[in-house]
Amino acid sequence: MIRFALAAAIAVAAVSFVAAQEFSAEQRAACKGDYDQFCKGTMPGGGRVLACLSKNNDKLSAACKKVVAEAKR
Repeated sequence: MIRFALAAAIAVAAVSFVAAQEFSAEQRAACKGDYDQFCKGTMPGGGRVLACLSKNNDKLSAACKKVVAEAKR
């Protein structure tokens, strides 16, 4: 049980680290509502969040559209 809890904690920390590298805090704040509405459940990393947001680009807030456009450059 303790090993499972430790493994889960390490996995969560790794996902958080990858997510932090994919988008800055400012970018995450700009897209949080859009992520929650259109991409919740998409695991961060490997460009998956950006791909999901891009797929829903026509529905995104103006601030998040800007983040997505900048990330694609």
